[in-house]
Amino acid sequence: MHVVVIYHWQEVTPELAQKLATVLGITAFDARQRLVGKGPAVVASFADPGHAESILLALKQGGFRGIVLNASAMSIGKPDFVVRHFVLEEDVIRVADAGGRKGAIAYSRIKLLLPAMRISGNSETNTVTERKFSMGKTLMAGGLPMTKKIQHKQVVSAEQREKVLYLCIGDQTRVVCPQEGMTYNGLGQQMRPSGEMNFNYLVSELRQRCPSASYDERLLKRAAQVKLLGPMLNPDNHLDLAVEILATDFDAAK
Repeated sequence: MHVVVIYHWQEVTPELAQKLATVLGITAFDARQRLVGKGPAVVASFADPGHAESILLALKQGGFRGIVLNASAMSIGKPDFVVRHFVLEEDVIRVADAGGRKGAIAYSRIKLLLPAMRISGNSETNTVTERKFSMGKTLMAGGLPMTKKIQHKQVVSAEQREKVLYLCIGDQTRVVCPQEGMTYNGLGQQMRPSGEMNFNYLVSELRQRCPSASYDERLLKRAAQVKLLGPMLNPDNHLDLAVEILATDFDAAK
């Protein structure tokens, strides 16, 4: 699936909404809904990349700025590097992943810090056994109240939330720091009692140590994720795409 993303509009005018509506073949009301805020925003998705590119061309001719991204590749792919261990040194953060790969990232190379809330759901089916009053058995027992065993399936759903920090480096590398997936012993004496406190400390330290990096916390809020990705894409499955959109927006704004 290829998505069309638009960037950088100043205000939602009737003319702007009508241009978007005409290109996408939607109502002006729906177009205005997609333009709420100043972007970026996914406005269309297509299986055919050529179709997506033709829509983008029409949008550009109407005065929009935008890009086409392959959402399917990002939803099934893995980030470049998922941090398991880290150590903050004077000029670099040293990182290692669960597989033993290691690296050193100079603070000066980090251009964008993107914290996000990753939400995942899981469900399991349990067999529940209950006893209920049985009229038939009661009549057969001469009026003595009797019960019968009844089994039914019950689906139990649970939602897990985890903060992650994306380090966006100038060469388009994405390094991911998951709150629950990292060990924090590398903080030494600065180590806090809980994972959340350690994660927040890491974010705070990187903001101080990376003075040239921008910071954008929109993806910490579910509503902002939904607004960015639009009604067609579930943030649970497309968080990496949302990160790529904001990183591309950052690069385009420079």
